[in-house]
Amino acid sequence: MDKVWLVIKREYLSRVQKKSFLLATILTPLIFPAIMGLFLWIAFDDMERPTLSIIEVVDENNLFFVESSEQYAFSFSNTPLEEAKRMVREGERFGLLYIPVLDLTKPSGITFYSEKTPSMGLISFIEGSLKRRIEEQRMYKAGLDPEILSAYRTKVNIQTVNLDTSGQEKISDATVNYVLGFFSGILIYIFIFVYGNQIMQGVIEEKSSRIIEILVSSIKPFQLMVGKIIGIGAVGLTQFLIWIVLISTVSAFVMGYLGMNMPQQEILSATNPELAQDISPDKGWIQAVQVIQDINFVQLIFTFIFYFIGGYLLYGALFAAIGAAVDAPSEAQQFMLPITIPLLIAYMGLFIFVLDDPNSNPSFWLSIIPFTSPIGMMGRASYGIPTSDLLLSMGLLVAGFLFSTWIASKIYRIGILIHGTKVNYKTLWKWLRSE
Repeated sequence: MDKVWLVIKREYLSRVQKKSFLLATILTPLIFPAIMGLFLWIAFDDMERPTLSIIEVVDENNLFFVESSEQYAFSFSNTPLEEAKRMVREGERFGLLYIPVLDLTKPSGITFYSEKTPSMGLISFIEGSLKRRIEEQRMYKAGLDPEILSAYRTKVNIQTVNLDTSGQEKISDATVNYVLGFFSGILIYIFIFVYGNQIMQGVIEEKSSRIIEILVSSIKPFQLMVGKIIGIGAVGLTQFLIWIVLISTVSAFVMGYLGMNMPQQEILSATNPELAQDISPDKGWIQAVQVIQDINFVQLIFTFIFYFIGGYLLYGALFAAIGAAVDAPSEAQQFMLPITIPLLIAYMGLFIFVLDDPNSNPSFWLSIIPFTSPIGMMGRASYGIPTSDLLLSMGLLVAGFLFSTWIASKIYRIGILIHGTKVNYKTLWKWLRSE
């Protein structure tokens, strides 16, 4: 154990004392808020000085009307279509909305011409305006008064409440859960890839410089591999914690300079009864605060730390095995596919299945299978999960880590002393079967 500790200490100190580590640790938190601040400044500048884009409308029905906004002005005229196209080509108009004679039951042929591709927001706005107008006209023809129907339209908001077996009720909101699951899952995905690659690069460098032969003369290859994985993981955790502190501090300064409050400041104000009196009554905002208050952050943070470390250890062992099997980074690409595929499946499954429906069967299996559970389970954890699912997933992740470490150690034990040999999957299989 003392030898493993020495390897951990060496890996940790040799990295955190590098200038590149200090620069990356300090500069990254400065770059992130600086970029965010720049985009916010540009956005505020655009809001203060909006540019008006004129859109020519050629309506052969003389029926439609699209309301202008601060950004877009719709000009209705009897300009011929070809003349309107010329105005767009020569820059006199931002765009041209052409509405041919329509069959209101099956409207088709509406076209937007422009030099630049219009934004989705603009097209959605125009589609919504035309849709409402067509519906009104169809109602008139059917003998219905649209104003009467509009007066009877009622907006309905459904509040969702989770009931547990003890009878406790907790307000839930899928948007808040989605954001928490999104960020925690992505953080684990990035951490595994970045620091797993560091393990692989470190092993390849030591193997190519023959330092590894000196090391294995005084320590077992398995101890060396475990020490390297834990040491580099500790470097990543250190960097991650420093980033959280620095990014929070610098972001608070930038947002304060721009006259904005940090989200946690808003929550604190809203949950303080005295300060809450000064806040305008916004039911949506108050409900969001209640949702955040009802989230079990202790369980969520514990789950995040467990899968953060568990996922890294599982994949870190495999990255170390790849590093030991090859002589150069270019040779490692052929072995990266089996590691990359489950990570990509977990990443895509997080968006397609888990965050959309955490109770579906694909979400369950993504959060249970050890190679996808570090990312998949974090997507489910923010919504609240059954304890049995969580325990099963954690147990399988621990078993998966032991299994991957066993495989990696067999490859590592032989691979780090092999030089100049073309290693393929057949060779790896021989090493795995060897005693």
